[in-house]
Amino acid sequence: MARGLLQTLNQLAREAERAQKARHRQLAAEEQAQKRFHATSRADSVEQRNALLQEQLAQLDGILVHALAVDNYLNLDVLKHLLQIPRFEPGALADEGLPPMASEFRPVTPGFFKRLLPGTNKDHKLALARAQDQYRAAARAHKTSEAARKKRLAEARALYTADVERMKKIVAKQHRQVDSVKAELAARNPETIASYFSTALERSAYPDEFPQKVRVAYVPESKQLVIEYELPTFAVVPQVKEYKYIKTKDSVSEVMRSAADRKRIYSGVVCQITIRTLHEVFQTDRLKCVETVVFNGHVSSIDAATGQNVRPCVISVRTTRGVFDALELRRVDPVACLTALNASISKKPDELVPIRPVLEFNMVDRRFVQEADVLSGLDSRPNLMELTPSEFESLITNLFSRMRLEKRQTQASRDGGVDCVAFDPRPIFGGKVVIQAKRYKNTVGVSAVRDLFGTLQNEGASKGILVTTSGFGKASFEFAEGKPIELLSGSNLLFLLAEHAGIEAKIIMPDDWSDAPRDAGI
Repeated sequence: MARGLLQTLNQLAREAERAQKARHRQLAAEEQAQKRFHATSRADSVEQRNALLQEQLAQLDGILVHALAVDNYLNLDVLKHLLQIPRFEPGALADEGLPPMASEFRPVTPGFFKRLLPGTNKDHKLALARAQDQYRAAARAHKTSEAARKKRLAEARALYTADVERMKKIVAKQHRQVDSVKAELAARNPETIASYFSTALERSAYPDEFPQKVRVAYVPESKQLVIEYELPTFAVVPQVKEYKYIKTKDSVSEVMRSAADRKRIYSGVVCQITIRTLHEVFQTDRLKCVETVVFNGHVSSIDAATGQNVRPCVISVRTTRGVFDALELRRVDPVACLTALNASISKKPDELVPIRPVLEFNMVDRRFVQEADVLSGLDSRPNLMELTPSEFESLITNLFSRMRLEKRQTQASRDGGVDCVAFDPRPIFGGKVVIQAKRYKNTVGVSAVRDLFGTLQNEGASKGILVTTSGFGKASFEFAEGKPIELLSGSNLLFLLAEHAGIEAKIIMPDDWSDAPRDAGI
């Protein structure tokens, strides 16, 4: 018996051991499965992060190409609100109550045998009288209720009609506002044109981290649109090139993108935004208000050396419709394209190395061009069109002297302007400068620009400046492109006089003003 008990205990011990080992194997299997799940999850997470990186790069690389498939034209008629008149819903007020019927109140007529009983006829007559009284009361109540319902229905309909009329007036007013903007665009109102293009550019779809701030000015004399655009910072280019999951260490490592690669991508972003903006302007301009576009791209950041806020211009270009329309934008290299357009591009935009804009935005600020009819008799500012030739010469000479140009010789030109040869004393960048100033009412012809270039070559000068009280056409800008020639319109001249010479002037054309003969080309 003792031996049998011992065998039983040994068997129980072996079964317990087997059960424990099975449990250990199960726990180990569960642990392995959990590790595999964890590793798979980490690998999937890394794959998603890499996919996000690739998506970011694809967005940066496709800034220009993706926009070419989109018509960014701002159709003002689409902005008109639609008049959506709701249905009149009177609800229960539309339900006319049924009038009471006399038969509903009439008592039951006694049968033949019941009428033989004493008093039955009398009781029936009294019941008929009560029924008639009840019917008349119900009829009066129904009439009163119907009158109240019809009154409330009329009031509800009147409110509905008033709401509809108010909606019509609001929509009609908004339509008139849109039509007014369209009329001002057709009339080439500078502020309206600038606002129109600013709105169109701000609607353009860019990644969320792009600032998309823009200032736009329009110079009607030369049909020139000047754009000051806020570019994204260098931070839009991801520092990480790839994420890798190291299974043995259960860690994620980062493969960093080289500095040269990030700089290349960022330069591409800056150039793509520039070309895309030019494309969107000419694409949007269905009224052909714009012949020339100046684009200045700025970056707002902090100077690491000083800690001060800075906003350098890192790219600037001027081009005309004819030149730009000849480009096959789907096939161009953005950097090479802008180089061919004689753009000024920072050598190190990532380091915020500034360049000199083709045309400062403030030089076309409309604050410097006041309304002539309002102010002509109210202020003492000199009107450039009323000065004598010698006074105009002194004014221009004073301006360029304040701009640190040393006058060498000056003579009156045949069109009442000024021809001046000056000297820029700065080392390397300086040299002889030929300056011509023309008081014109109409657009200066391209022949004047050609004449300036000829004078520049004859004088052996390093630069030529042609400034006018009016403006220039696309032919002038196209001829001056790539040449050491600066073209300054009337608004530019007023800005420079105020900024450098402290002279608040104005340009008001006399009714009898006649420009000197000029060529037909503009």
